Amino acid sequence: MHPVEFDRRWRFEEGKGRTMAKMTKTKIVSAVAEKVGITRKQAAAAIEELVGLAIKNAKDGFVIPGLGKLVLVHRKARVGRNPKTGEQITIPAKKVLKFRIAKAAKEAVLGK
Repeated sequence: MHPVEFDRRWRFEEGKGRTMAKMTKTKIVSAVAEKVGITRKQAAAAIEELVGLAIKNAKDGFVIPGLGKLVLVHRKARVGRNPKTGEQITIPAKKVLKFRIAKAAKEAVLGK
């Protein structure tokens, strides 16, 4: 079922009600450029640099004040089950990347 458009920011989806339209990279770049008063090309370059810094520094933890923190987490080895056979298997230890939302951002979105 295709969403019915109310305006550019909101849409109605069957069973979900009124939801916010996704912010694509193009929309983010345009919004930043308009808000700050720079060209879209400059805004795109700034966002690309921020992403590059986040990737480069994720090992040590990269914080975007007011939004959250990108962290590298070490997961321990654990015992799991093969869902098809039910057989126990060992899941090896691994590193995963997580984004932890800042308390202020969480409260702003959830309204708590």
